[in-house]
Amino acid sequence: MARILVVEDEPAIAELITLNLRHDGHEVQLAPGSQEAEDAIRAALPDLVLLDWMLPGESGVQLAQRWRRDARTRELPILMLTARSDERDIVQGLDCGADDYLTKPFSTSVLVARIRSLLRRKAPQALDTAVQVGNLKLDPSTMRVSAGDVSIKLGPTEFRLLRFLMNHPERVHTRAQLLDRVWGDHVFIEERTVDVHVKRLREALGAADCAGMVETVRGAGYRLARPVTAGA
Repeated sequence: MARILVVEDEPAIAELITLNLRHDGHEVQLAPGSQEAEDAIRAALPDLVLLDWMLPGESGVQLAQRWRRDARTRELPILMLTARSDERDIVQGLDCGADDYLTKPFSTSVLVARIRSLLRRKAPQALDTAVQVGNLKLDPSTMRVSAGDVSIKLGPTEFRLLRFLMNHPERVHTRAQLLDRVWGDHVFIEERTVDVHVKRLREALGAADCAGMVETVRGAGYRLARPVTAGA
């Protein structure tokens, strides 16, 4: 399941998109204009943005350009949805930072397929794909975590935290980044909340001798380290 922000000012189209995306298992947030889209992005980074070109206020092109200039949103997957189908418009949409471009009217099955394709390329952690780091394995489709023959019991927040870390092994993440990607509404949550859940995650992983994989990087944040193999 992915968190998808749908920026669309036509209620009928927004409802159609929402129904199909939720049926496909995604969590959907609607923004009818550029200001609402900015507010949503500021509150929590989604896994993907479905962005209409023509919006009240700023255009989708202007929003995409600004998001690409911001380090926080630079890698945010964007699918541009618009009635403008001229080749020049498509080129402009892609040049502004959109990862893909779909013209209206559109097939909902094609839209869902494009979104899944883009998520696979840009945000594999949003899909129900099992991931393994060392002996540690996490399967989002069954909500199970194991290390060899040992089953590891995690709460929902610890599961999401481990899932994100395992999809980005060896990469250091600040507390603010983890709040963005795991909790979402980081504006209302203290950064030290991350420490509490990391402690709980380590305690759970300790049952399989994997607690040491979640490393604290002093002055920076946390990372999931690949275990060092014998002789390495």
